[in-house]
Amino acid sequence: MEKRPVAYQVYSAREDAAKDLDSVLGSLKAMGYDGVEFAGFYGYTAKQVKEMLDKHGLVAISSHVPFVQIEADMFGVIADHQIIGCKHIAVPYLDDQTRPGAPGFAHAIAVMHKFGRLLKDAGMTLLYHNHDFEFVKMCGIYGLDFLYQAVPADVLKTELDVCWVKYAGEDPAAYIRKYAGRCPVVHLKDFVGRKSEDGSNPYALIGLDENEKKDTQAFEFRPFGYGCQDVEAVVTAGIESGAEWFVVEQDLSIGRTPLEAAEMSIGTLKKIGLK
Repeated sequence: MEKRPVAYQVYSAREDAAKDLDSVLGSLKAMGYDGVEFAGFYGYTAKQVKEMLDKHGLVAISSHVPFVQIEADMFGVIADHQIIGCKHIAVPYLDDQTRPGAPGFAHAIAVMHKFGRLLKDAGMTLLYHNHDFEFVKMCGIYGLDFLYQAVPADVLKTELDVCWVKYAGEDPAAYIRKYAGRCPVVHLKDFVGRKSEDGSNPYALIGLDENEKKDTQAFEFRPFGYGCQDVEAVVTAGIESGAEWFVVEQDLSIGRTPLEAAEMSIGTLKKIGLK
């Protein structure tokens, strides 16, 4: 298998990072990770983050920035991420007013179109990180595909999260191949379980929707390679479709610390020869 660099979404170890980001970065480097993806800087300035990255020899490959923050301060977001040397910025999540099928989806598309062009001018790339709620039909196609048709490929690229693709009932490897040449970063995430018949969902597990029922025990995030994903199929599809980086993410770790789970995930990637 061709080798590719692997990053870790620091959000996966957010409580540890909030206490000691420097220590978390050092641990990730020792495990064999090449870079990180941020979702906030944990109270540090961009310059301080850059110093920590350089200290540990890590690359800030991408960053999840809330849609509202992007809309409010596009140039500030770009400036901070230029300081840390970040190549990609991803829209990580759309709330129930701006996601596909909602009244604000057209506005969200317009914002992404504008921000993506600003990033392109700055030598950076806008990504969209999906969940499962984009897999609703609009005009006969999924909302996710509608988004990628509405915004040109040179302005918006994919950051397909293979957990949510599979959870939505689609084949992650096939979906990656569908966007060959447009998928510089692929999110590797594993899980067990399925959608609950009572309508509850796994977002409640990580506190994104406090109104959701908490009885989603059928669903559990797992280290990559310890759940239901076809590991080699997903990674091979990413390589053959032009992925430059793979990012390990695990929203919640049960029965072990997030960094223990991170080591298990990269162990899987070493085993199959990606690392």
